[in-house]
Amino acid sequence: MASAAEQLAARGAHVVGQFVQRRGVSHGGVHKMSLPFSSRTLLSYGKVREVAEACEQTDARAVIFVAALTERQRHTLTAMLGRPALSLSDVLADD
Repeated sequence: MASAAEQLAARGAHVVGQFVQRRGVSHGGVHKMSLPFSSRTLLSYGKVREVAEACEQTDARAVIFVAALTERQRHTLTAMLGRPALSLSDVLADD
């Protein structure tokens, strides 16, 4: 994530926060380790809420994911977060 933040900063972005979706930390999460990530959002609903709140507090203009996003995930996350959701590869491809 530090490398991604450096790459974004080199392109003029101001990184206002970084979030990690951890699985297997809590007792309940351990049982979910073998399950795939959400095909709809890539994140748990609680993590989406956490990111959305941070976006509101910092007036973030976009949310950049290090992981590649499918079109469905990009569309769903953009709607849920209220701002564009992009993957790092989307941003770097613009060069």
